[in-house]
Amino acid sequence: MSTDGHDGGARAGTLDLPREELEELGRAFTRLALEHLSGPEALPVFPDTSAERLAGLFGGGLPAEGAGLEALARACAEVFRQSRQNGHPRMFGYVASPATPVGAWASLAAAALNSNVTSWRSAPGPTEVERTAVRWLAELIGFGGEGLNETCGGLLTSGGSMANLNALFVAHRTHARDASRRGLWGEGAPATLYASDQVHLSIPKAADILGLGREQVRVVPSDGGFRLDVRALRERVEADRRNGLRPFCVVASAGTVSTGAVDALDEVAGVAREHSLWFHVDGAYGALAASAGSKRALFKGIEEADSVSLDPHKWLYTPLGCGCLLFREAERARVAFAGTEEGYIKVFEREEAEAFAFWDYGTELSRPFRALKVWATLLYYGARRVSAAIEEDCATAAYMAERVRASEDFELLAPVTLGICCFRYVPADARRGLEDEETREGTNARLDDLNERVMHRVQRGGEAYVSNALLRGRFALRASITNYRTTRRDIDFTLEVIRRAARELEG
Repeated sequence: MSTDGHDGGARAGTLDLPREELEELGRAFTRLALEHLSGPEALPVFPDTSAERLAGLFGGGLPAEGAGLEALARACAEVFRQSRQNGHPRMFGYVASPATPVGAWASLAAAALNSNVTSWRSAPGPTEVERTAVRWLAELIGFGGEGLNETCGGLLTSGGSMANLNALFVAHRTHARDASRRGLWGEGAPATLYASDQVHLSIPKAADILGLGREQVRVVPSDGGFRLDVRALRERVEADRRNGLRPFCVVASAGTVSTGAVDALDEVAGVAREHSLWFHVDGAYGALAASAGSKRALFKGIEEADSVSLDPHKWLYTPLGCGCLLFREAERARVAFAGTEEGYIKVFEREEAEAFAFWDYGTELSRPFRALKVWATLLYYGARRVSAAIEEDCATAAYMAERVRASEDFELLAPVTLGICCFRYVPADARRGLEDEETREGTNARLDDLNERVMHRVQRGGEAYVSNALLRGRFALRASITNYRTTRRDIDFTLEVIRRAARELEG
């Protein structure tokens, strides 16, 4: 008997549950998940709620004693009811994909295992699963082609923003080291990177975090299709170099978040090669569409990138949060992060594969087992079935554009390249105002205000959900389709919901 009164075989304070209670808990959460996965349209896309009501429901004090299973199940069901339904077939806001059932259950299994995927030593099976998943993602988008399989690598991240931050860190470190060795960078000259005016906000934010400053992100204009103007890019790089700046990286978009435009990746790659710049492709939204046969040509040149970001939690339909960063030459990332293996994390494995550590390729040390949901999704469905779902999303967005063009009260504001359709409601009197040069600006201002109010009314109505984009100074209603449940009937219904909201506001 131990001195504290315990027999040494049991703990007085434990969070373990008896088998019967554990099974009951599992059944309760399984029912909740199954109801959601089998019928997400049963609830409004957006709940009829308020911040005040939510504070009353969930904002109570810290409980001193446990509430029990029944109370927990009721509270969790209420969380579902008070949430925006990303799985709803008419959820078109932002880039909100539904989780596949396979991805959802794999997430549960990964959480139960609770591996810390820092290295092979810490998590042998999960590490191999992640390395396999990364290789499959590269193959899926055509990045791990002939000659790249031996050098290509990467890791999973929390999302595209973290992938882009890691990519720019490696790009800057690599070019600083190479240029210093060759005596190309003058002392104290600012390092500059280049991206279009459609670039995702994570790029200037990453420049800030890295200490480069947002002013060193040289914004290049986009063309009429919202793609980076390659001629303007070349001219800007050459002018900056003549003026003593230090260009080191160009970022191209493989699917901008506003319109889904894909930059001319092969042409941007040519400028990067010509000026010895790191070529990063931000494909967080759109890169996985490279797996769709009808869209593959749009991504010509992606295989020439030094790094590519993409988000499985967008167009692979896996649960949040899961981004991915791919490197053409993974060794460059390892060199950029060299010197981080100190003290208790130092690896002493003798086999090269068993000495692998993810901290050599990214900023995180503690890392959840993100890969199981990606690996399980691709293993269960197969690449062809996933690609077909993406293909159907793109075709549905094209159908929406056709319906907008065919209508008298909508106007298409951007080409539909992938799965995003940007448009606005234009009543008959406003259409006449747009044709008159003297009244055009005033009419546009009125339309901006009307469409902003329409969007809010539609969102809070709960029948459909669209977000917005600002295109050439014009407010656009934006429908993003990354949902394997969405049909053309949902598109027609949503357009009618928007019409009805506009007419109510006008009336």
